[in-house]
Amino acid sequence: MTRPNTTDGHRYAAAVDTQLVEWAQAGDSTAFGELYTRYVQKIYNYVYYRTGNHHDAEDLTSRVFFRALGHIGHYDDRGVPFSAWLYRIAHNLVANWHRDRGRKQIVPLDETIVSGLPFHAPEALAESQEEEELLLRSIRELPPDRQQLLILKFVERLSNAEIGAIMNRTEGAIKSLYHRTLLSLRDAIENQDGSARQPRRRRFGL
Repeated sequence: MTRPNTTDGHRYAAAVDTQLVEWAQAGDSTAFGELYTRYVQKIYNYVYYRTGNHHDAEDLTSRVFFRALGHIGHYDDRGVPFSAWLYRIAHNLVANWHRDRGRKQIVPLDETIVSGLPFHAPEALAESQEEEELLLRSIRELPPDRQQLLILKFVERLSNAEIGAIMNRTEGAIKSLYHRTLLSLRDAIENQDGSARQPRRRRFGL
């Protein structure tokens, strides 16, 4: 397989995945091992940001690939990349993990997500520790699908199209959800902060 220009990197990666999946479906354990190597860190990061601790993230990541190995014979692209299929498995396992334990989903937020939010100016993101804490608290109060969107966008660095494949939504629906999420975060911060001072309107890069 001849590697194309770097501008076609995503297309090349998808083609490599397709070939590896075909070999893995034919019983080639080395091919599945390569798929594991390509995606284990990404899946781990995603699971960690949905569970909040490393022990459970490691356990659930192992389960993701164990389930993928057991069901790879049933995987059929049909417009859903292999990576999106893995994320869907991870999403379902994490959802079950939360439900079985009756836990509220906690996002262990850090500067990875916070610094990615497109406020007008970087220094406006947290003019004080108090304001940054307001932002983190507001994100934790978002519905699970909006937390998932922020993780996929700012931790996994995926495009709207890739996120749509994972969340089973159109690219346009993801863009709309992102827009609404940013506006709700802005309003939540201003509402919480309004009692202490006049709210400052910020511009978001939508």
